Amino acid sequence: MDDPAVELKSLASWQRPLRAQFPIVARHTDLAYLDSAATAQKPRAVLDAVQTYLTTANANAGRGSYPWANTTTSLVERTRDRVKEFLGDPAPERSSVHFTSGTTEGLRTVARDWLPELLEDGDEIVVPYADHQANLAPWLEAREQLARQGVRILVQQLPYQASSGDYDPQALARTVGPRTRFVAATHVHHVYGADMNVHRIREAVGPDAVICLDAAQSVGHLPVSVAALDVDFLVFSGHKALALPGTGAVWARGLRGPGFRPGGWQGTPNTVGIASLAAALDWLDAAGTGRIERWTTSLASLLTDGLSTLDAYEVLGCRTSLSAGTAVQRRSSIVTFRHREISAQDLGFILFSRGFMVRSDDHCQAGRSVRDGSVRVSLHLYNTPEEMEELLTLLTELQ
Repeated sequence: MDDPAVELKSLASWQRPLRAQFPIVARHTDLAYLDSAATAQKPRAVLDAVQTYLTTANANAGRGSYPWANTTTSLVERTRDRVKEFLGDPAPERSSVHFTSGTTEGLRTVARDWLPELLEDGDEIVVPYADHQANLAPWLEAREQLARQGVRILVQQLPYQASSGDYDPQALARTVGPRTRFVAATHVHHVYGADMNVHRIREAVGPDAVICLDAAQSVGHLPVSVAALDVDFLVFSGHKALALPGTGAVWARGLRGPGFRPGGWQGTPNTVGIASLAAALDWLDAAGTGRIERWTTSLASLLTDGLSTLDAYEVLGCRTSLSAGTAVQRRSSIVTFRHREISAQDLGFILFSRGFMVRSDDHCQAGRSVRDGSVRVSLHLYNTPEEMEELLTLLTELQ
């Protein structure tokens, strides 16, 4: 990538007015919010869209024939189409979008309501054992659900490269067999901040296996194209993409396996959340997700470059991505590290005492416990180079 300081300077006139559109950021100038991987802050356009909806057309969707109800029903359907457009859906007439409370519910819906229809006794699935718990627990629950029905499936571990933490497509190709039906993967790792090279998975698993992608840390942070990724399901959280909490979606391609039909009676949708999601996607398109990725990647480069000079810290993930000039720079908007003497929890308290809001725990990573705690800095376009410099100054003091 380019020198991060040069990149940030070239984008400064683009970023500055956009940052000003986040009321909570503009109000709290003494604080640096560095936890956008947990939830992102909301721009004024999203807040205005919520207020407009609630004060002009608030009603239930799919129930009632009066104007407010019709407007809300149309809003929900338009937002389904908007999600497809935002994701670069190459065949929107065949795909579907199901709204959920977030990524966790979305993945569980696929695991509970769709996966059992795909699998027969003796089939295999491949899932990640070192990503977010939300992309492991639902598939193990599906195995138990099927076992109670007398269907035995084999759950294989998605292999990782020891040197980088990326998925290992060569090992994956050796893992899959004629009974492999389904693969779960993550687009951007929620701890290591790395693009997990999902585009290589299709080649490794062949044309018939279904791929389900956890895109919680990519949608809203960088350009996402389901056509380029060649996946069958993409699940994301709206609240990490500038929309309201309790909002998310499952995009289902409808090409491989049975059609995606969530089970049970579908009750009242989160209509105000859906209104916020439509506004958030419009705002992100106008801002440009490509520029957002360049900005946050450059900020992460500043931080990782600075940390690499401080012996007291260990940066998690691929060590060769610490230099901004390396060809393997793939960190997006997340940098996670440990102090060799100070616990992650204590370091988190110290950082907040100086105005930095970070996450400091095990980050819900599968296979980890509180003993494996670390500090995660996760960025969005409202963060600044000055925040990175001030954070590095404090971390230097704590050596």
